[in-house]
Amino acid sequence: MTLVVGASVQAFAYAAFMVPYQIAAGGMGGLSLVISHWTGFPVGATYFALNIPMFLLGYLNLGGWHFLGKTLLGVAIFSVLTDVLLRWLPGVFPYFPITDNMLLSAVYGGILGGIGGGLIYRSGAGGSGTSILGRVIQVRTGAPLSQILLFTDGAIVMVMGVVFGWETSLYALLMLFLWGLASDYVLEGPSSVRTVLIVTAQPDAVMAALRTELGRTASHWTVTGGYSGEERQMIMCTVQRPQVNALKRIVSATDPTAFYVIGDAHQAVGGDFTSHNPS
Repeated sequence: MTLVVGASVQAFAYAAFMVPYQIAAGGMGGLSLVISHWTGFPVGATYFALNIPMFLLGYLNLGGWHFLGKTLLGVAIFSVLTDVLLRWLPGVFPYFPITDNMLLSAVYGGILGGIGGGLIYRSGAGGSGTSILGRVIQVRTGAPLSQILLFTDGAIVMVMGVVFGWETSLYALLMLFLWGLASDYVLEGPSSVRTVLIVTAQPDAVMAALRTELGRTASHWTVTGGYSGEERQMIMCTVQRPQVNALKRIVSATDPTAFYVIGDAHQAVGGDFTSHNPS
């Protein structure tokens, strides 16, 4: 069900906001727009056809049928629903495209497309198109996947700029950025907790203050300064985001010489945070 919903949301974003203005966040969606523009073929069918060699590549290099099953289903739903929506939406909305503002189309296309993509990944399906190609190149070469996708999707955005105009490429880059943010949010959830590392010479006092005033326990271990060679205690504590300012005040008041680093964490499991049951 998650796969179907994700592919449907993504297809709606593509048909309602991207295709009418010929903008897409790179990938096979962008290449499909270019080829459809040149040939007149339906954009959804073009998208599926472009993915066929990617399916074969993934099947041979990324796990056979285990890889291919859900990925093929997701691409099929997206492709068919895209062409259906492109025929159906103009009859549903009094005005189509929904908005005549290209910036709004890029924003909503990126957000909805990213939400759909995040749901597809959460269902256990793999990526399609350039994501498959990038994953194969990563396995073969060891190059970072983010860099590979930057080059592949960037090249497609450049092609879109040549065909549809460079302003289109600027909107496509904005859409690509929003797509990534929305997809990450769906996959990992909001960053609601913070992890704090505190280096202090007064660990007992700091931990007691955290426990008394914030109700948070902590772990600690001995560390050695790389420059001074002196031994200190490092405390690790996880707190809710609204508790950060109180923690800073407590640490500074308890040990003014303490050094601490506060980092984002997407989820804390166990204790009084969340249960170990998978969501």
